[in-house]
Amino acid sequence: MTLKLSDRSFLPPFMVLEVMEEAATLESKGADILRLELGQPSSAAPKAASDALIKALSTPASHGYALPLGTDSLRRAIADHYRRFYGQDVKAEQVMVTVGSSVAFALTFLACFDPGARIAVSSPGYAAYPNLMAATGIEAVTLPARAEQNWLPQLADIKALDPKPDGILLASPSNPTGSVLSHDELSAIAHWCEENDVRFISDEIYHGITYGVEATTALEFSSSAIIINSFSKYFSMTGYRVGWLVLPPELVENFDKISQNLVISVPTLSQIAAEEAISNPAAIAELDSHVHRYRENRDILLNSLPPQFLGNCPFPKGGFYIYADTSGISDDSVELAQRLLHEAGVATTPGADFDEEEGHLAVRLSFAGSSEEMREAAQRITSWVKNNT
Repeated sequence: MTLKLSDRSFLPPFMVLEVMEEAATLESKGADILRLELGQPSSAAPKAASDALIKALSTPASHGYALPLGTDSLRRAIADHYRRFYGQDVKAEQVMVTVGSSVAFALTFLACFDPGARIAVSSPGYAAYPNLMAATGIEAVTLPARAEQNWLPQLADIKALDPKPDGILLASPSNPTGSVLSHDELSAIAHWCEENDVRFISDEIYHGITYGVEATTALEFSSSAIIINSFSKYFSMTGYRVGWLVLPPELVENFDKISQNLVISVPTLSQIAAEEAISNPAAIAELDSHVHRYRENRDILLNSLPPQFLGNCPFPKGGFYIYADTSGISDDSVELAQRLLHEAGVATTPGADFDEEEGHLAVRLSFAGSSEEMREAAQRITSWVKNNT
């Protein structure tokens, strides 16, 4: 008996998770591996969030289902966050809490686009975008955002797309380059989308993690934009799996219906912790201290790694990644990442995960860990490069 699999199930691998699994296997066998592959803060959730979670454990109601849109109090807290940090008037009714940002993207693709739709995404960019699009029957259209474009998608390239896309999905700060769209650049793209009936999806998951620049929310420029964010990065709560959407009011009901059937609700205990993380001033102060460490870590790596390893890499203005241009060392980023893992004990992510055309010439390093780990990683990579080039 031969039963057919859906074509949409034949997706490219999410390479960073494959590296993570291999690094974990090596560690289980006693290897000393520095984990620079995952975009995961090494710090725990804010103390206030952990305390709220512990307190909630003894409350029976906190163990049950929440509403599919999220708890009312967390939705209000997220709306308040936009007023405090961006000066934007967001109603709690526009906010939807999701199982991480991943489900937020899936809901967006399912609710707003039919199979055969085309969404433009920047390259290099987050691997899950085109993979999830393929699974929902959507075509990913590449917008170059490489060195020639100053590592940012250009409005001229967007205007040149023919046929016009049905949607545009951009992240600022971006993964993997750390580039940040300026206020004017984001404004121009958002307004073009509104004027041309193109759905704009703004991935703002690395907001809060910037260095000397401000990250602007697309809400400032567009009433039709979909905003996606998460508690995984700035809030250091990856394992809690809480993300959110800010939606145009007319979309909320449709997203709600899909979510009811897809996930029912986000874990209630995680939402209780998230509410404390986003609303407690002590938690925000604790989280801001991590951003200072990320900046120090970035500078440690940029100042200590060999020039031939960094190459013409973008200067990260946000997020916590260095997208190293390793073209002077290797033309196969998958093989290079394997050798760094097994021979230098440093886990990195192949650039092929982020860019089908030129990703074989780069690797991504996360500097979300401790400063001691960054110093040791730089020493190990420097020694490896010296012995192998």
